[in-house]
Amino acid sequence: MSRIGKKPIDIPQKVNVDIKGDLIKVKGPLGELSYTSPASIKAAVDSGKVVIERSTDLQKDRALHGLVRSLVANMVNGVSQGFKKQLEVKGVGYRAQAKGNKITFTLGYSHPIEFELPTGVTATTDEKMTIITLSGIEKQMLGQVAANLRKLRAPDVYKGKGVRFVGERLKMKAGKTGKK
Repeated sequence: MSRIGKKPIDIPQKVNVDIKGDLIKVKGPLGELSYTSPASIKAAVDSGKVVIERSTDLQKDRALHGLVRSLVANMVNGVSQGFKKQLEVKGVGYRAQAKGNKITFTLGYSHPIEFELPTGVTATTDEKMTIITLSGIEKQMLGQVAANLRKLRAPDVYKGKGVRFVGERLKMKAGKTGKK
């Protein structure tokens, strides 16, 4: 039995979980998410908890059991509390500015880069324009947007300049040594 899959998911106050066949809908104060589970995985609401069960013990179903449970738990957490990711812009003259659903970056290229955020993801920047805070209810989309922003100027391994996650540790390389 999957250790992750067999744990029931607590449903917080103000969150409604509706299950019809393979479709799981989670509605909360921050929004609404839905997911279609595989046919071999069944979900049920039982006394304020969501229970995920599998029909067979095949390897594929055992792997999906924990996955579906994690996805539903992320949906419940997303509509009740939401998710946040923070990115840091490091480098002389590097900055980011969020306006509406766009982020404008100055990353040392000859032109500013405008990144349009998908619906469901919002961004704010601090006063120094070096910390970007992304927030949303869908964990996968938020992580993908953060990865795409990091890809605009990945951190340099020699000087550490670029866009990185807050708290990300880089393994810095030593530069060339001069002739003695």
